[in-house]
Amino acid sequence: MTLRDEINTALKQAMRDRAANRLSTLRLIMAAIKDRDIAARSHGEDRTGVDDAEILSILAKMVKQRQESARTYEEGGRLDLAEREISEIGVIEEFLPKQLSEDEVVKAVADAIAEVGASSIRDMGKVMGALKSKFTGQMDFGKVGPLVKDQLNKG
Repeated sequence: MTLRDEINTALKQAMRDRAANRLSTLRLIMAAIKDRDIAARSHGEDRTGVDDAEILSILAKMVKQRQESARTYEEGGRLDLAEREISEIGVIEEFLPKQLSEDEVVKAVADAIAEVGASSIRDMGKVMGALKSKFTGQMDFGKVGPLVKDQLNKG
């Protein structure tokens, strides 16, 4: 079962359960996926739609946007809106793989450096590419970048 199918199944279940908030979040997810499908088709890519890896990146981006919005709402004293964003994050994260722990991230970075044979900061792109191909949706690459840089500077 593809990720798209899982989301569609959850959408139908939310309709049956009359879970309005969950349903609206799932509809936002499907709309984002369809937007990416249309963009891919307009670029001449002949396929049935975006794959699971691309859907994971869409979901990760949606989580990040909602985290930023929730933070902004909290700073502005709009806790009701912040809570709504946080509940949407919960729904989106159901479809993301489990986040790696800090220790697992450190090990993954070390493994990726060894795998690509990185020896200097010039190899950072290769290391990040290897990490993104294996761990999309499982780690925050904004936080991993400095960790990779530190490891490469030590080596």
